[in-house]
Amino acid sequence: MAKVGEEFIEKIIMINRVTKVTKGGKKLRFSALVVVGDGKGKVGFGLGKAPEVPDAIRKAIEKAKKNLIEVPIVKGTIPHSIMSKFASTKILLKPAKSGTGVIAGGTVRAIMDAAGITDVVTKCIGSSNPHNLVKATFKALSQLQSLEYVAKKRGKTVEEILAQVRA
Repeated sequence: MAKVGEEFIEKIIMINRVTKVTKGGKKLRFSALVVVGDGKGKVGFGLGKAPEVPDAIRKAIEKAKKNLIEVPIVKGTIPHSIMSKFASTKILLKPAKSGTGVIAGGTVRAIMDAAGITDVVTKCIGSSNPHNLVKATFKALSQLQSLEYVAKKRGKTVEEILAQVRA
């Protein structure tokens, strides 16, 4: 549940018209894929289906707020490179220098903007289906590890980890 006063960035990735053919005719419905984030490292996605577009978007936003993940951000970028796969979609995320901006397609760009990541280079390999791309990107973002987490896991300080990396 969202706390009172918490503002979320809402990005609509895709709205799809779905028709179900029945004995009595065609049933028209809409599905909406939405990403929400606070711009400070929390981001989530949701899929909503309803007979009307606004209802589908509202449902998707509610689901997205329930499925938020925490993304480690270091100076506006991600802490390390990562590649993730979902179905036939592969996504490569690489950290970038300050001032580079978000180099990504529309779907991944919306996720990065909602998460608050300002500098990143991405590459989509394989299928560019928005549903699979969103799931692959979220899989990659959830696997990112912050420097503090790695140091705690190894029982060392952040400075010792940085010294190992530089050596």
